[in-house]
Amino acid sequence: MKKIILGISIFVLILFTTLTKNSTKRIDKEIFALKEDLRMLEDKFELELLEHNYLSSPKKLLEYQEKFFETELIPVDVKNIIEVDYNEDSILIKNDKK
Repeated sequence: MKKIILGISIFVLILFTTLTKNSTKRIDKEIFALKEDLRMLEDKFELELLEHNYLSSPKKLLEYQEKFFETELIPVDVKNIIEVDYNEDSILIKNDKK
């Protein structure tokens, strides 16, 4: 009787150990995949941030103004803009001041 109980308990322990190892391996694979995705997104974010900082630097903005715009640019407070109408020849900005 003792041998049967000992055999069943060893079988249960082996089964429990196998299930635990398999679930741990699955979790490790998921963690690895998430870390790889995160690493890829961080690299992409750093490149986008570098591009944004380069393109929006004051020196570059002045170069773009000289290159693409014939007239002077007028600063507009974005908080005051209510509506922007695009026509074929011009852009009309309506703000809350009348």
